[in-house]
Amino acid sequence: MTRKTGKPIDRPEASAAADATAHKQQRIQREQDHRDAQERAQARGQGGPDGTSGQAAPGPHRDEPAPPMSRQHLAKPGHEAEMTQKPRFEAPHYKGSGKLAGFATLITGGDSGIGRAVAVLYAREGADVAIVYLNEHEDAVLTKQHVEAEGGRCLLIPGDVKDAAFCRRAVEQTVQAFGKLDVLVNNAAFQEHAKDIGDLSEERFDETLRTNVYGYFHMAKAAVPHLQRGASIVNCGSVTGLKGSKHLLDYSATKGAIHAFTMSLAANLMDKGIRVNAVAPGPVWTPLNPADRPADEIAQFGGATDMGRAAQPEEISPAFVFLAAPCCSSYISGVVLPITGSVG
Repeated sequence: MTRKTGKPIDRPEASAAADATAHKQQRIQREQDHRDAQERAQARGQGGPDGTSGQAAPGPHRDEPAPPMSRQHLAKPGHEAEMTQKPRFEAPHYKGSGKLAGFATLITGGDSGIGRAVAVLYAREGADVAIVYLNEHEDAVLTKQHVEAEGGRCLLIPGDVKDAAFCRRAVEQTVQAFGKLDVLVNNAAFQEHAKDIGDLSEERFDETLRTNVYGYFHMAKAAVPHLQRGASIVNCGSVTGLKGSKHLLDYSATKGAIHAFTMSLAANLMDKGIRVNAVAPGPVWTPLNPADRPADEIAQFGGATDMGRAAQPEEISPAFVFLAAPCCSSYISGVVLPITGSVG
C-alpha cells in the first residue's frame, strides 16, 4: 500500500541560490571545455582509448554495459534525463525485506545517479525519503515517482548544500514531514577535471571544497541534533580519495577529506550511539562524469578497471542499505567501504 506522499518544498531564495550555483558551475565547465578543445586540436591523432581489452565482468543482469559508452557531454550539473545511455538504478534483482521499515531518511544529490538508486532501495526497504538536490527538477520528480511506487513518501528540497542555513532548513523540513530523521546520506558532489594544476583556479577549488566537504559538514551538523541512538550517517567517498587522480586534484582531495571526516565523526558520535560510515565507489555511470569529461574520453569510461567496465548505480546502492540498516551493520562504524571494480 502506498503511503501518503509529501509535498515538494520550493523556497524562492533557495531555488535562486541553486540556479546561481548551477550557472557558476557551467561557466567553470565551459572554461575547461575550451582548454580541452585547444589541447585536442594541438594533439590531433595522438592518444586513444585507455587500453580496455577482453570481456567485461558480469553484473546482476549478467550483461552490463561496457566501453565504448555513449559519447555525450552534458552541461553541469548534469541531468540524467538528458543521458542517451541511461544509468541502471531500479535494481529489479534486489528484493526488499523491511530492513528500513519506518525509517525517515534524507539523501543529498538524491535526484539522479547513485543518490537516485539509494532512494529507490531505501523506499523498497520501507523508508520515507527526503531528496536534496540543486536544480535538476525533472530528475528529482522522476526519482520521487519511483520512491512512491515503492510505497514510500518522498519530499523534494531544492537548494545548495554549500549554504549552512539551507542545510538546517532541509533537515527541519524533513523532520517536520516525517516526524524524525534516522539516516542521513551525504552524496551531493561537484567535479571538474583539470589537466594541469595551473588550470585549477582558486574559484574552482573553492567550489569543489565547499560543495563536497562543507556540504557534508553542514548537513551532518544540522542532522545530529535530530538523530537518536541507532541512527546513522552514510557518506559517499570515492576511489580517488583512496588512490588519488592526476586530473582530479581538488575532487580527490575532497574525497580523501570525506574519508577522514567519516572516521573522525564516527569516533565523535560513538557515545551518542550514532554510526558513521562511507562508501568509496570506483567509476559509476551517472551524470557526474559525462558532465565532466569530453565525449570522446567518456566513451572509454570505466574500461581501465579490472572488471573492464564502470559500475551501474544499482550495483552501489545495496552498500548504502547495508551501512544504514542496524540489522546489517550495528557493529560497524568508521569504515570506508571500497566498491571499485578492481582488485585491492
